[in-house]
Amino acid sequence: MADSDDWRVTLSVTSAPAGQAEQSAEQPPGLGQVEDDIRRQVGRGIAVGAGDAQIFLYADTETAAGDAERIARDVLAGHGMTAESVLHRWHPIEERWETPDVPMPETKAERQAERQRLVDAEAAESLATGVAQWDVRAELGSHRHAVALARKLESEGRTVIRRWKFLTVGANDEDEARELAGHIRQEAPPDAVVRVEQAGVGWPFPPS
Repeated sequence: MADSDDWRVTLSVTSAPAGQAEQSAEQPPGLGQVEDDIRRQVGRGIAVGAGDAQIFLYADTETAAGDAERIARDVLAGHGMTAESVLHRWHPIEERWETPDVPMPETKAERQAERQRLVDAEAAESLATGVAQWDVRAELGSHRHAVALARKLESEGRTVIRRWKFLTVGANDEDEARELAGHIRQEAPPDAVVRVEQAGVGWPFPPS
């Protein structure tokens, strides 16, 4: 195991102090105070956050995550609360949290397989929602060049957003986006700046 990774403990609060059970389930009474108390107790090496009836603890090792969980449970108990917990480890290639029993990829084949799962998941979400998960953005040297390139891409059946000298074209996944970026660089003037970015705000496009 690597010396430093990303680990997350999720504590789902299952009970609250007596007489307060009728209050909002989304933010149990006193949970904000509990979050602050946990943060003070676990120290600067642990990041602490809160969600809907949940406390999240982020650590760089499994041992640190376990220590933080024990401290958090003590704090919760002091507030008359209990919680169910689950531990996850971040897989950076697949970009998702997995339970510790899912091994980190070590061989080239395992890394390729994990990356393929990410690409497949992105493509499936794009096709299911009709919203691009990746963007190819191009900045042209002039408005005239931007218009010409937009028309060329549209003639190929692509949906293009053009604003002055800038173009954005959606892609289902990162691999498709990089392939599209290479095509756009070939079609665009040499001074064009073409970038591949994960879509911050998706926009509708016809899935291919």
